[in-house]
Amino acid sequence: MKAYITMLGRSTWAMINAYYAVVMEKKYKPDEIYIFLEDIYQDKLPKAVRAFEIISNAFGFSPKIEWRIIKEANFREARGEVEKLLRELKNKGAEIAIDITSGRKALVAGALVQGVPLKVNHVFYLALADKDIQFANRPYMMIPLHAQKLEDFMEE
Repeated sequence: MKAYITMLGRSTWAMINAYYAVVMEKKYKPDEIYIFLEDIYQDKLPKAVRAFEIISNAFGFSPKIEWRIIKEANFREARGEVEKLLRELKNKGAEIAIDITSGRKALVAGALVQGVPLKVNHVFYLALADKDIQFANRPYMMIPLHAQKLEDFMEE
């Protein structure tokens, strides 16, 4: 079983494009997707969920999608919720990927503080070159590939 944990922050496109890159480049097709977001971004959730469904279906799979809403900038809550999920997934023997591309500090810190010691399998980040920032709010395939670099910090 493969799990994909991601964070919805200021940029919905960043989160969606990172997922597209992970599925296309790394061939990582999760069975379950978990979206963490702060309460101030709840209005972005329907678009994000729909995008995950569209991308997954285009690549021939259909993961279960869930989300966890955290109070804005609440590091303690973020850490606790991420830890609880990571331990559940580890106990099930899941392969775990965390994407930090779109996450705000509280969520990213909570995920990394818990994820690295628990030895998650992947920590993804889709970098966009500063000089190409004008492409940031476009779909993945409309951004020049040379301007994007998908990192997996657990591979290094």
